[in-house]
Formats: sequence, structure tokens, C-alpha cells
Amino acid sequence: TMGNWLVNHWFSAAVLAAWLGINIFLFTYYFLFFDRDEQYFYTRAILGSALAWARASAKCLNFNSLLILLPVCRNLLSFLRGTCSCCRRTLRKQLDHNLTFHKLVAYALALLTAVHTIAHLFNLERYNHSQQATDGSLPAVLSKMHLQGSKWLNPIHSNQTTVEYVAFTTIPGLTGVIITLALILMVTSSTEFIRRNYFELFWYTHHLFLVYFAGLVIHGIAGLVRGQTEQSMAEVHPYHCAEYLTQQEQNCTHKCCKDPEFGSIPAESWKWVLAPIILYVFERILRVWRAQQKVVVTKVVMHPARVLELQMQKKGFCMEVGQYIFVNCPAISPLEWHPFTLTSAPEEDFFSIHIRAAGDWTERLIDTFQLEIPRIEVDGPFGTASEDVFQYEVAMLVGAGIGVTPFASILKSIWYKFQQADQTLKTKKIYFYWLCRDTGAFAWFNDLLASLEQKMAESGKADFLTYRLFLTGWDTSIANNVALHFDTATDTVTGLRHKTIFGRPMWNMEFAAVAAAHPRSVVGVFLCGPEALAKSLQKCCHQHSSLDPRKVKFYFNKENF
Repeated sequence: TMGNWLVNHWFSAAVLAAWLGINIFLFTYYFLFFDRDEQYFYTRAILGSALAWARASAKCLNFNSLLILLPVCRNLLSFLRGTCSCCRRTLRKQLDHNLTFHKLVAYALALLTAVHTIAHLFNLERYNHSQQATDGSLPAVLSKMHLQGSKWLNPIHSNQTTVEYVAFTTIPGLTGVIITLALILMVTSSTEFIRRNYFELFWYTHHLFLVYFAGLVIHGIAGLVRGQTEQSMAEVHPYHCAEYLTQQEQNCTHKCCKDPEFGSIPAESWKWVLAPIILYVFERILRVWRAQQKVVVTKVVMHPARVLELQMQKKGFCMEVGQYIFVNCPAISPLEWHPFTLTSAPEEDFFSIHIRAAGDWTERLIDTFQLEIPRIEVDGPFGTASEDVFQYEVAMLVGAGIGVTPFASILKSIWYKFQQADQTLKTKKIYFYWLCRDTGAFAWFNDLLASLEQKMAESGKADFLTYRLFLTGWDTSIANNVALHFDTATDTVTGLRHKTIFGRPMWNMEFAAVAAAHPRSVVGVFLCGPEALAKSLQKCCHQHSSLDPRKVKFYFNKENF
């Protein structure tokens, strides 16, 4: 429910409200300023309200450009996470929504760019129209002022100019076009589909942010939009003198006879983005320094279905469950860094990742490791530990597809804690559900489950872990194989003692069974998987929780890996 969301995500809600509030304030304040301020009386005579739309959106663009780099300074976030280690974990967990906030700011930039561009297209059209007008109106008179030296207000000084000509020959026009193209390419290449299947395309296109910031800083330098100078306002105030401009006499002696003078609005984007750019430069230097620290690959395991397991050691590396690292292989590409969830437990003397073939870079990495062990660079670990799992007597863990990866670390860590009788571990029972499309993807995780199964049986704790594997995509050859070996002790698909179930889970039945088995427990439900599944699990948690405080309660936690 909305109430629960606010309790768990109050920090996110506060950040969102502050961000929205500041955007609304900036837009409203500057819109009213440029729409009413007497300094821009003559500018408005030519441009109308499009001036206010362009300037207000520019202020918001500057504000959001200031914010866009902060959520991707991962070392800065790690530092903040460390400094607020004494804070409640929910607060630290909110820092993991950094990419969601980054995307939100990016969409705001795209929307504001559209508003700013459309407003300026109107402005150019009106400048052009006023320059060509010969009707002696105020816009026409103001547009002819360039003939009397440097007093110009209208940047278009020729009757042959077109909007396209201004867009590609002036500094604001050209940088505006370049910035907009860079933004369009960055937004379109960062969709879920492209990130998952063509990570290299996403990675390289995103470095257009350098072009974006360079263009942004230069964009306002020419100062094409002008207002009346303070000195000129004191001498010939527009409220008193505007009417004299359209009906000037030859031998004018009135105090309004002097022409108004205009000055440019100074470029100020650089003031907004200087601090985050400096922070980001430090961030990149820190990443380069961390990447130089030696990583030793202690073991390479090639699992079926082209899944590569790397076990590594690095001096001073300290991980928690549910964290991830960035990996670079200079032999393949010196620039590309790819994120991978850690599959080892903190109790082990190495850290490991599982890499499946899912794109050019991963394909080449797997091929390289089959021939030799290349040099690997590691940055991390990042992310908040998923320690919540250890806080519940009963835990229901749900992993969908590759979303099973963080549970490798969690299951191993729980088992180590359980064996060592760790006081921080409250868990007495785990239900693990894995939803997967094809059997090939089961292989490496299979081995882990099989070894856990064996260790638990040897310790006489076989009932500590109950797991169900759901094969959601299956063909007739698997079905025939299953029919043939239906009465065997182990599963035909996985070789495990627990049978694979074909099709999707009936969550109502699963929750009802857990509620019946643990009528007085608090059950933590953890998911790493798609949004649609999150909604149905949340609904089940709500439906199957008892209103009686002494009876079973289900709490939903969606992990953000």
C-alpha cells in the first residue's frame, strides 16, 4: 500500500518532493520574472511570452544538469553510505535508487529541452518577422536599431535570414542542435533492451555527456537574448518612453528622445555545472587509481551454457551479500566497465562472479579465458548489503532468470552463518523459488544447490532449505524425458532431489502453504526479478498476512540489483 511505501521509502519520497518543488519554484519564479520585469519590456514587445518559456526552462535545465552526474558518482555514494553507516539501513538502502533518480533527471532534461527548443523556434520566427516588418510598429522599430551602431536588440540583422540559417551558424544555434542530438542519442540508447543486449552501444553513446556539458557551457556565451541596461532604464524608462519610439520627431527635445540601450544576459550555465563536473573528474581519477590495484584470478570454471565463473582475490577487498563490482579487461577494451553481481559469500577467502554470454564483450571475455588468463581490473564493491534476509525467522527468496545471481551469495552466507551458529542470524527456515526459461541456465546454480543440499544432509539439517525450481519455457523433448524418468529419486532436469515444476508458480498456494507451516512467524519475502512479479508477490503478502498481530505476517522486499 501507499502508506507502507512511504514508511519504507520516506527518504526517496522526500528527495523526490524536494526535486519537484525546486523545479516548480525555479520555473514559476523565472517565468514570472521574464514575463513581467520591466528590463525585458522591449524584448517582450518582439517575442511575447515565448521569452519567459525559454528562460524558465533554461533555469530548470541548468538545475537538472547540475544533478545528472551526482547519482553516477558511485565512489561518492559509497563514501556517503559509509559515513551514514550508523543511520538506519532503510536510509542507506535509498542510495541504491541512484540510477532511478538519474533516469528521472534525464527524462526531465529531455522534456525541458523540448520546451526550450520550441520556445526558441518561436523566438527566432518572431525576431525574423520583426526584422522584415516595415509597418513602423514597436517590434519593427526595435529591430532596426542595429543600423545605429551597437544598440541592437534583435540579433537578426538581415532580411534574407531563415530560422535554419540561425540554428546552424550562431553559437547558441549550433551548440543547441549538438546538445539536443547528444541528449536524444543518450536517452534512446539507454533503454532496457539496448542495455541488456547491446551494452557496448549504450556505454559508448553515454560518453556523449562530454559533448553535452561542453555545449551547455558554451551555449549562452554569444548572449543573443538581450534586455535593457540598468543605466538606460534610469534614463529612458520603457513605461514612459516606449510610445515615443514609434513616433520620433526630427528635432526631439523630450527626455525620451534618447534611444534605449541593451545588454546581453550573461552566460551562467557554467556556474551551475562546475562543482558536479569537478566531483565527477575526481570520481574518474579515483576509479583509475582503484583499477590499478592488482587482481589475482585464483580459479576459472567454465560451466555449461557458456557461463564463466571467475574466483578472484584483491588486497583490502571487503564485500557484503548482494553487492556488485565493475569489471574491465584491458585486452578486450581498455574503456569498457561492466557490472556483475558478486556470487561469493563474505565468509569465503575469495570473491566470485558468474558471466554468461550476453553480448560482444562477454562473448570475447569467455573466449579469451578459454585460451589464457588475461589481466582483470575490478572497481568496487558497490551497493548496500542485503542483510535484511538474516533478520527474519522464515525467508521466502524468489529469483527470476538471471535475477538468481545475488541469491548465490545470500544462500551461501546463510549456510555459513547457520553452521557457525552466528548470533546475528535469526533464520530458521528458507523457501527458495527459482523461475527460469531454459534448462541451460540452471547448470552453474545447480552445482551450488547440490553442494548446499549435500552439506545440509550431512549436518542433519536437510529441512533448513526447501526450494522449488519452475521451468517457465519448456519443449516436448524435455516433457518426454520427464515422463520417462518420473519415478527417479533425483530430478531429470537438474539432478537435484527436489523436482523441477513446469509452468509458473501458483503464488496463492505457495503463500498459503508457508502460512500454514509457520502460523506465528514473521516471513520476509525477497525478490530479484521483474516488476510484474513484484506486484503479484506484494499482493500475496497483503492477502496472506493475518490481522492478528500474534499470527503470520509477510513483508515484501524488492532488491534493487
